[in-house]
Amino acid sequence: MLTMLLPKRTLLIGGALVGVVSMYSMGVESPNAPASSAAKCRMSVTADVLNVRAAPDGHADIVGKFKQGAETDALPTVQNGFRMLGPNRWASTQFLQPLPGRTC
Repeated sequence: MLTMLLPKRTLLIGGALVGVVSMYSMGVESPNAPASSAAKCRMSVTADVLNVRAAPDGHADIVGKFKQGAETDALPTVQNGFRMLGPNRWASTQFLQPLPGRTC
């Protein structure tokens, strides 16, 4: 009886593995990620080090940093010269450049 269950179990595990790998290769995002589209706003960092701030203000708390050449998703919202990267995440538009083929 164990030999009859082994192929089913192996098949189920293999099928689940194929499903997970397929989802990752197709770029499935987490439920908290912004909705994706072919021309999703994506930026490249041009500064040596770019501070990510909690608000669109050069004096707001620094909540993260990017090195030059890093890429990040962004939102179309711009305030006071800062682009919104996500909730409570803003970076200076002066040091962000849209990737080719992306519109923001």
